[in-house]
Amino acid sequence: MDISRLAEVDSCTWSLAADAREGRREARLYGTRELVAAMDDKVLEQIGNVAKLPGLVGPAMAMPDAHWGYGFPIGGVAAFDPEQGGIISAGGVGFDISCGIRCLRTDLAKGDILQVARKLSDGLFRDIPAGVGEGGNLRLTVQELDRVLEHGARWAVQEGFGEEADLEFIEDHGCAKGADPTCVSPLAKSRQLGEMGTLGSGNHYLEVQWVDRVLDAEAAEAFGVAEGQVVVSIHCGSRGLGHQIGTDFLVSLAKAATRLGIALPDRELACAPIRSPEGEQYFGAMNAATNCALANRQILAHITRGVFRHFFPKARVETLFDVSHNTCKPEEHEVGGRKRLLYVHRKGATRAFGPGNPTLPARYRAVGQPVVIGGSMGTGSWILAGSETSEARAYSSASHGAGRAMSRNAALKRWQGRQLVDQLGEQGIIIRTRSMRGAAEEAPGAYKDVELVAEATEKAGLARRVASLRPLICVKG
Repeated sequence: MDISRLAEVDSCTWSLAADAREGRREARLYGTRELVAAMDDKVLEQIGNVAKLPGLVGPAMAMPDAHWGYGFPIGGVAAFDPEQGGIISAGGVGFDISCGIRCLRTDLAKGDILQVARKLSDGLFRDIPAGVGEGGNLRLTVQELDRVLEHGARWAVQEGFGEEADLEFIEDHGCAKGADPTCVSPLAKSRQLGEMGTLGSGNHYLEVQWVDRVLDAEAAEAFGVAEGQVVVSIHCGSRGLGHQIGTDFLVSLAKAATRLGIALPDRELACAPIRSPEGEQYFGAMNAATNCALANRQILAHITRGVFRHFFPKARVETLFDVSHNTCKPEEHEVGGRKRLLYVHRKGATRAFGPGNPTLPARYRAVGQPVVIGGSMGTGSWILAGSETSEARAYSSASHGAGRAMSRNAALKRWQGRQLVDQLGEQGIIIRTRSMRGAAEEAPGAYKDVELVAEATEKAGLARRVASLRPLICVKG
């Protein structure tokens, strides 16, 4: 990216100035000079286009892990006021609605896993359905799926998938408000009937990890993590249902924009006012997909517990936190000295409420919300905590992952899946996948350095680093 077009606000904040002639408000990019300069020029173009959308409050923003996406860049954040014609955009949420990470903490140590690592990986790979179009053992009727879409992880717990205690540590207590299954097309529902409790493909994974460093002792104690401890990260979303909802509403929102005379800077930013019929229908369908994803991760967490307890019958496997990073959420934020209800789009960005937020579980309220920045296959990840400054900096938002540094096609030309899996195995990292092509697409070198992204996230005042994680076993589609 040509950073000469940007003004350096501070060492981790860069500004694209507002331009009244183009109808553009300010856009901000967070990250070190090196991270921002390495971003594709398309990121700047896309976040600049977001800054032209109606009802935007404050700047449009890109997180340190930002890269090119559909409509919004991945890592894009923008808030809109429904009382000022603010819009909602399917391109600002993404096709994998409510893709997110469920993090589980255990009372096991790295050494415990090493004793059974190969057998444990076999069990996880056998019981966790993963891959393109891979179905699970659970088959739902349309009526049962509607209950999933309405009640989310609460439905899963009521059906015996997990524990009531899990719900306290899931965003929105496991159930997004405003879900309306009647806004979801029959085609979208049909794609999901056999996919509950499945991992999917692409960058989705289940990873057994160990804590190798703690940087914030107070937050780590509140989160219940310590050096040498084993945790599990489950990264997935709303599967075929969410993708179909995104596809369906790109069409209806584009028609609404034309009908209402909204000049789109990019057709991929198809949108409608939040208070329009089309906007409300998308909001209802999007929240239904969010509940689908929350239930999906709840089922996967339950299956994971079962596999662990086969090898460690008395093991504690508890939900540390579950938060989505492809959503649009109504939240109150302070703007100009007063609270305003804003609809915050986070696409490839994670909500990161700071200390004292009343919606957080009491256990975490003093230190801030847990945030997981997932790394690339075979590298590492980070647990962070929402910072006190994130509210003013980015509507309490932070990075969600390492962020791609090259396309999947480019990765395929550079790496071979079998070779990668063998190399990681030599490093003591077991990779289980049904697709060697998929492994090549997700090669560690195809992503940014997660260490640099986590450090920049902290320096930008978005979230502070708590503990770094290293992989032992990774299950991928």
